[in-house]
Amino acid sequence: MDEALLNEARDLIERALAEDLGKQGDITTRAIAQHPAVCRAEIIAKAAGVVAGVEITKSVFTRLSPDITFSQQIPDGASVQSRQRLLLLVGPCEKLLIAERTALNFLGRLCGIATLTRQFVDAVHGTRARILDTRKTTPGWRALEKYAVRCGGGHNHRMGLYDMALIKDNHIIAAGGITPAVQRCRNYLQENQIKALIEVEAKNMAEVEEAVELQVDRILLDNMATAMLEQAVEWVAGRIPLEASGNVSLDNVRLVAETGVDYISIGALTHSARNLDVSLEFIEGG
Repeated sequence: MDEALLNEARDLIERALAEDLGKQGDITTRAIAQHPAVCRAEIIAKAAGVVAGVEITKSVFTRLSPDITFSQQIPDGASVQSRQRLLLLVGPCEKLLIAERTALNFLGRLCGIATLTRQFVDAVHGTRARILDTRKTTPGWRALEKYAVRCGGGHNHRMGLYDMALIKDNHIIAAGGITPAVQRCRNYLQENQIKALIEVEAKNMAEVEEAVELQVDRILLDNMATAMLEQAVEWVAGRIPLEASGNVSLDNVRLVAETGVDYISIGALTHSARNLDVSLEFIEGG
């Protein structure tokens, strides 16, 4: 995990700790663990999954104490089994207890996204399709959640509204059609010296054909049945990359991939991933 991503996580960590501690702090831990005892603890996975966010998890603990040390770390992107240790921690008992829930909230969320992404990636193995995420992310968490997608073997679509011109149905209505929408985008990018791809949403074959004539960089095939996806793939014949999107699940993603599309974008990777169950457990006698 690069330093820029860790820096972005630090603001979230500060806010997460602040909302947990309030003005009084951890009154339970203050009452029980005030003495400077050193404890050993382990973070374990309580279900099989894919790891993401270990460095962020460590940052939560070190925010409270630089004296906490870590070992036996499982790297992000690795697959783990139930009851497998992800991280061993040694440090002041008080700080471990205070940081526990906040750290696990980060870790469980990111591991859950990586795990779901890996399931989709595995489901399309052997096809040409790449699994993409979307902008359907938790506000403020986008960089972290998209990192977790990469840990699971998926690929990032655009990071925001600034790095790709994606012309969707409402843009097309506002512009009065696909052709004027594309022309306006091209003019804007050229006038402002912005280098960005142009992708156009298409709902039927007529719109696909219009987008191909305009030589856009990618076509998003929105909510098309597999038969129409196959028709679009055959007609485009590799001239422009095709992205399928809409109502894709683990039950049907293989069928979508087998149509021959280049990309499959799935909002559920980030908006519907179930947290991986992770736990911090003190090691007795440690």
